[in-house]
Amino acid sequence: MNITGNTILITGGGSGIGRALAEALHARGNQIIITGRREGVLQETAAANPGMAWATLDMEDAAAVAAFGARIVQDHPALNAVILNAGIMKAENLKAAPFDFATVEATITTNLLGPIRLTAALLPHLLAQPKATVVTVTSGLAFTPLAATPTYNATKAAIHSWTQSLRHQLADTTIEVLELAPPAVATDLMPGHADNPNSMPLADYTAEVIGLIERGDTPRGEILVDRVKPLRFAEADGYEAVFAMLNGAR
Repeated sequence: MNITGNTILITGGGSGIGRALAEALHARGNQIIITGRREGVLQETAAANPGMAWATLDMEDAAAVAAFGARIVQDHPALNAVILNAGIMKAENLKAAPFDFATVEATITTNLLGPIRLTAALLPHLLAQPKATVVTVTSGLAFTPLAATPTYNATKAAIHSWTQSLRHQLADTTIEVLELAPPAVATDLMPGHADNPNSMPLADYTAEVIGLIERGDTPRGEILVDRVKPLRFAEADGYEAVFAMLNGAR
């Protein structure tokens, strides 16, 4: 992926990792469009970064995602990249009675169906570009799960697998498919993350990611900062120890 000269749509771009990437890529000469559910944070982010565009989108609404895809390519015909960052992460008690399926359904719809639907909506346009990029955002928890957030882990594992299939199917096209798998980062994705001393500072994470993209350091199409590698490669390097470190021994 070229680090400059693109028109990039970033979902969940009003806060957290999405906003940090939006601002970093905006500063490097890309036209950025951020989207998300909360109009206020989108407006505030765009106002702080003159020239950045914004539009609201609820990734849980299938009809809205399809309509948004059609509208965004009309409004921004130079669009040649999308970063599928929007997601939710909630703790779940699998022993609860009655069980809360609302969290499960919202997480699957936002984290899994949302990126698939938006990619489908944008793909015809991206295929027509001289060069384009699709970036999915998964998690280190796709590879070593945090037991407290089972559905979140499952959706990220599913997106990892889906990304591999997408990359293979688009190998003969002009679209590059990348996967960004963060470690725990100091954002408000989940209560406590921002203040957890084990969370990677957002500015450090963003700088390392931008550096990896700039250098083309994306083996297997994965963008992996050093902090996430123990989770990513746990299966090969000692899964039980990494799982116990993350979740505690039982």
